Amino acid sequence: MKFLRNLLAAILGCLIAFGILFVMFFIFTALLGSANDGVQVKDNSILELSFSGPIYDYVGKDDSDPFASFFDEGAGLDEILHTLEVAQQDNKIMGISLKTSFLLAGIAQSQEIRKALADFKANGKFVYAHADFYTQKDYYLASVADSLFLTPEGAMDFKGLASEVLYYKDLQEKSGIKMEVIRHGKYKSAVEPFLSDTMSDENRAQIQELITSLWSSLLEDISESRNISVDDLNTIADTLGARLPRYAVASGLIDGNLYKDEYEQLLRDQLGLGDGEKINYVRFDDYRKVAKNKNLKSGTDKIAVIYAQGEIYYGEGDKDFIGQGSINKALKKARENDNIKAIVLRVNSPGGNALTADLIWRELKLTKQEKPVVVSFGNLAASGGYYIGVVGDKIFAEPTTITGSIGVFGTIPNVHGLATDIGINAEQVGTNKNSIDYSVFEPMTDAFRATVQEGIEQTYDTFLERVAEGRGMTVADVDAVAQGRVWSGVDALRLGLVDELGSLDDAIKAAAELADLSNYGIRKYPRYKSDFEQFMANFSSAKTAMGEAFVKEQVGDDAYRLLREFKQMTQQEGIQVRIPYSLNIK
Repeated sequence: MKFLRNLLAAILGCLIAFGILFVMFFIFTALLGSANDGVQVKDNSILELSFSGPIYDYVGKDDSDPFASFFDEGAGLDEILHTLEVAQQDNKIMGISLKTSFLLAGIAQSQEIRKALADFKANGKFVYAHADFYTQKDYYLASVADSLFLTPEGAMDFKGLASEVLYYKDLQEKSGIKMEVIRHGKYKSAVEPFLSDTMSDENRAQIQELITSLWSSLLEDISESRNISVDDLNTIADTLGARLPRYAVASGLIDGNLYKDEYEQLLRDQLGLGDGEKINYVRFDDYRKVAKNKNLKSGTDKIAVIYAQGEIYYGEGDKDFIGQGSINKALKKARENDNIKAIVLRVNSPGGNALTADLIWRELKLTKQEKPVVVSFGNLAASGGYYIGVVGDKIFAEPTTITGSIGVFGTIPNVHGLATDIGINAEQVGTNKNSIDYSVFEPMTDAFRATVQEGIEQTYDTFLERVAEGRGMTVADVDAVAQGRVWSGVDALRLGLVDELGSLDDAIKAAAELADLSNYGIRKYPRYKSDFEQFMANFSSAKTAMGEAFVKEQVGDDAYRLLREFKQMTQQEGIQVRIPYSLNIK
């Protein structure tokens, strides 16, 4: 017994010692990171711009977090745009070298970064780009450069946009696991993948129209930058006229095939340096630490920018999903702060839980009664994402924003087929006629389906009324462009679903005009837990992330996407106002 006590004491002592060393390690790392914050920018420097991680609209990090340097989740779009604006005004930064491949950003986000690079050029500075491989999104961003280059043995993708939708009906029948679908009667494309193995003509037509509109917006920007007509760009795409580096040069899409050392010599020439002289590069991640301390907008009066990004779930919310908790607290705080004169809501969401969307809508309506509210749509403002934004005094969307999807549905998992096949029989006992409403082990009853359908219809009618009120339209007019239909920002403007095409900065300027402000500062909300707090609170999530990464590596991207989408669908609770399918545009 004494041996066991000593053994347990030794184990406990080791655990405590490990914990102390663990905390000391992070404190040391954080202090080391803080010591490295003093980035020196030399004269005649080039800002090296590359994005290796996913780009959020906003990461909500607290600058006072001492562990931020260790738990670096990358820059949000807000930081990227601010950093580029600071660099534009920095006399030590002569130009930008853009080296981005496999850009992990949405099309609308890419469009905003591209505009910021164009503004940088307009200030008399240069932007050059080089890559070993250009995806279509990479090329779209890089095409704004004064000159762009591709490695001689590199590759380039320029063939037009395509979208893929996965269908699960046959899988459900074979596995005995199915999704019971209840939807508004006219909502034709909603959850179609669970009802069919093929795409309906209506769904195919709307996706074709959507991606054609997105592609047209991209081509218009590329055409202006590269001085190639849209017709010629489409011909290049149709003939795969950029499939080899030398073809890409011949077609005019890029300016030359250069290796890295040749590209760097070109940069030296641009800077007026001699052969072999060192180029003063400043990494973007380093420069944004300089930029964050420079307030380009200042004043006692403030405009609050509140970021709502991710799917909509009931709960608190964080940078990955929208919850009524954090968003409504931010709205209330901004509404009650006398220094805040106007509010901009930035929405980037495919939608989700209908109740949560309505709770946020209500808080926005209360806020609008006291202060101007302008809404900016990012990559997505679909279904619930559109729902929460429709109350704004003015709505901005990018031309490539996926907008609308005004529709409602519910999905409920059912494993009756599988249970029967493997010998499971579920028996229920209840006190009242409707106390046993649904079991995943039994077929859905007509009575339960009718009850859920009633809720779906009520939510859809409410959705139409919210849009009609916010947009000054009749319910019938909204219904005509609703029924789950998704639109590009260009089409949304034509249909009256948004007021103007423009960026987040355009929305902020509009809010300043509504509040009659000339000098103002920006306050961003919400503030999430610090990275260290989040890490300690969700230590097990690190193991989950590692496990997901392992599964993805083993089964491949396509199979992993199928598993992830099926998991997300089975986790949906309550009536949904979300985009009716997963759009994988590439």
